[in-house]
Amino acid sequence: MTNLLGVTRNAIILFAAIMLAGCANDLEPAQKIIAQVQSALSAAQPDAQKYVPDKLKDVQGKVARLQSAFDNKDYSTVVTAGPAMLADVKDLSTAAAAKKSDVTQTLNGEWARITAPLAGQVTAIQQRIDELSKRGNKQMARGIDVPAAKTAFGEATTLWTNAQAAFAAGNLEDAVSGAKDVKAKLGAVADTIKLPPPAAGTTAVTK
Repeated sequence: MTNLLGVTRNAIILFAAIMLAGCANDLEPAQKIIAQVQSALSAAQPDAQKYVPDKLKDVQGKVARLQSAFDNKDYSTVVTAGPAMLADVKDLSTAAAAKKSDVTQTLNGEWARITAPLAGQVTAIQQRIDELSKRGNKQMARGIDVPAAKTAFGEATTLWTNAQAAFAAGNLEDAVSGAKDVKAKLGAVADTIKLPPPAAGTTAVTK
């Protein structure tokens, strides 16, 4: 009986030693795959948060479970599941990049459409304000609040400068939003100063 207990105890010790050795062998590759997954997720997260937030949330949950397995020293699970998790993170990055490309293309098209006539509109309004401001044109300026129009026009040109700066910096959403504000403000100024319709073949002030 004593011999049996001794054999059993030795077997348990041997089994524990084998298990510990296995964990030790898996520790380094588990650390490596966890580091790769976390690094890839950190790189993908900014664009993923903006363009594919639902997919990001799903991947974050999976990564959290993988990290939990590592924290619980279940290194074999990490080593086994890690490559698929890394592939999921790379898919997330690819999806975010594709969505970003679509959005960027749309915003660039919208910017081009909105801003194409703005330079001509600014010139036409400036010329009209200059004309109304001349002393000899008091009759023409009757009923028009020229000082207010000048102020509003100055605000519009400031917005236009800011929108162009945003576009140059790659902030397309801010640029397009700013361009829309410029378009609306120029339209209001054109109404205030009773800007005549453009001649055939020239650009009208749109609202």
